[in-house]
Amino acid sequence: MRMFEGKKGLILGVANDRSIALAIANFIMSEGGECGFTHLPDRPGDEKKKNHRRVHKCVGDNPAAKFLVPLDVNNDAQIAEVMEKTEAEFGQIDFLLHSIAFASLDDLKGDTIDTSRDGFKLAMEISAYSLLAVCKSARDILSDKSSVLCMTYMGGEKCIPGYNVMGVCKAALEAAMRYLAFDMGPAGTRVNALSAGPLKTLAGSAAKVGPMLELYEQIAPLGRNITHEEAGKTGAFLLSDLSDGITGEVLHVDAGYNAMGSPGRMLDKIKEARESHS
Repeated sequence: MRMFEGKKGLILGVANDRSIALAIANFIMSEGGECGFTHLPDRPGDEKKKNHRRVHKCVGDNPAAKFLVPLDVNNDAQIAEVMEKTEAEFGQIDFLLHSIAFASLDDLKGDTIDTSRDGFKLAMEISAYSLLAVCKSARDILSDKSSVLCMTYMGGEKCIPGYNVMGVCKAALEAAMRYLAFDMGPAGTRVNALSAGPLKTLAGSAAKVGPMLELYEQIAPLGRNITHEEAGKTGAFLLSDLSDGITGEVLHVDAGYNAMGSPGRMLDKIKEARESHS
């Protein structure tokens, strides 16, 4: 029997074919699970429906992808509509993936101290509060043994220059995840966060992930970066019955980078470079 045989769930936040959410969903569907998907609403007047088409191109041909609908997480009525659609299609669901974050480029490009008030409120509402809003709306359709997963990054735990206001939002998201784990635990729902190392995604590009990829390769114990497939399998694990008993956790999949308290083997390379120039 496959890992997700008979399981149904909701995937929020696939943006394109490089999204970690898609890697997680693809693994789930390959293991027998059925998924409903959301996408960013298309702008009024956009006849090409670019956001819908982009996500449909990723999942539309998979028979396990049962529906694709727009979702603005700042709109409670639209969140409710998505849950109504999900209930109509699946009844109850066994897993819910929240892979949603946003901050304006103007705020991301500047120092954290220069974040605008309106930009901070928008980033926090979309990136952190939305997890609370989605879970509140979904709790009546979550099964007695369900799992919720959100996506985070080490910039929510440590200061990573360039991640800036998004790091503040991720810290809030992780705190929200822990409190939700407490609130939803009596109903049998687990809530966790996956902290993936840098990957070439839409969000990663906005955070200028390039230099981080090189840094992780030099410092991580495995001496390399992770792949989308590795992040996908780990996320699916946290949404599956295999992770029963795990809740309120931030699980890192970053080739061990988070475990390091020094640059490790990178120091040897720096020493070698100095000696070669002396």
